[in-house]
Amino acid sequence: MGNTVSCCMSPGGSPKLPRQQDSVEDYQANTDLSEDTGPYLQHISDREVPDDLAHESNPSDHARASTIFLSKSQTDVRDKRKSNHINHFSPGPLSKKYSSCSTIFIDDSTVSQPNLKSTIKCVTLAIYYHIKNRDSDRSLDIFDEKMHPLSRDHVPEDYSRTDPEHKLIYRFVRTLFSAAQLTAECAIVTLVYLERLLTYAELDICPCNWKRMVLGAILLASKVWDDQAVWNVDYCQILKDITVEDMNEMERHFLELLQFNINVPASVYAKYYFDLRSLADDNNLSFPLEPLSNERAQKLEAISRLCEDKYKDLSKVSMRRSLSADNLLNSRTRRSQAVLS
Repeated sequence: MGNTVSCCMSPGGSPKLPRQQDSVEDYQANTDLSEDTGPYLQHISDREVPDDLAHESNPSDHARASTIFLSKSQTDVRDKRKSNHINHFSPGPLSKKYSSCSTIFIDDSTVSQPNLKSTIKCVTLAIYYHIKNRDSDRSLDIFDEKMHPLSRDHVPEDYSRTDPEHKLIYRFVRTLFSAAQLTAECAIVTLVYLERLLTYAELDICPCNWKRMVLGAILLASKVWDDQAVWNVDYCQILKDITVEDMNEMERHFLELLQFNINVPASVYAKYYFDLRSLADDNNLSFPLEPLSNERAQKLEAISRLCEDKYKDLSKVSMRRSLSADNLLNSRTRRSQAVLS
């Protein structure tokens, strides 16, 4: 509905953004009466953005577009690898666990059930790279922490010039997820909404707005993803000094800037999950490996046996059909099977 390639998109869609308005002359030229067709209405295909441009500008809508956080992190990753190569830096003893004959380690984090702690670490690291490698400081007053503080603590004068560390971002997000009992999938959807906000509204995550932007994305993602969503008043109990009116206003502005496009396709969700895994590998953030227990092995064996029986039944049906067709075709020309001795 709110996609930029839909018929609901208009250049002046958001009242908060300084966008160019269509001139009156162009509008009058498009609405001139024609003798044959009547008033001229622009076809939807004429208003759609080309596929190449859409994929480049909206990674949160299209699965083929590369995520913004991964591209922003590549600069630091290349510099780190170059520095390690020049200085002959050794990563030290290997801390990764490997399977052996007696113990098998498995990664419990999957695209359908991600590990909560590791996912939050990766999402906050993506936010950190957004802040560190931002192009400018474009923001809106509704997200400014000094105009709308989250606590009664004094906001320092240089709050807009000091980039937060990854630990600070992780602590803030982890506190919200722990108190509200949110899932790891909600963290991935939060990152999707953040990058969609940056693309649609042409904003940047800055030191002065990252807390309120992240809070707004978490608030919206929890309501869209979880069946039992956390109410705004519940967040006011977590953040003691914020009011419900402020939360409602921020949520309303967030939705308007997203043009009410809260849909997250499965392909986009999977892309963000695997890009977060790539980000973790580039920054030596390993997902936990747990030893395979007897109970888990029995569950995996039962699941595999169930899938094997299912596909075996399907193969029997397909084989039976092929044999019946073969019998129909070769019913007149049956040949005896050769016996090799």
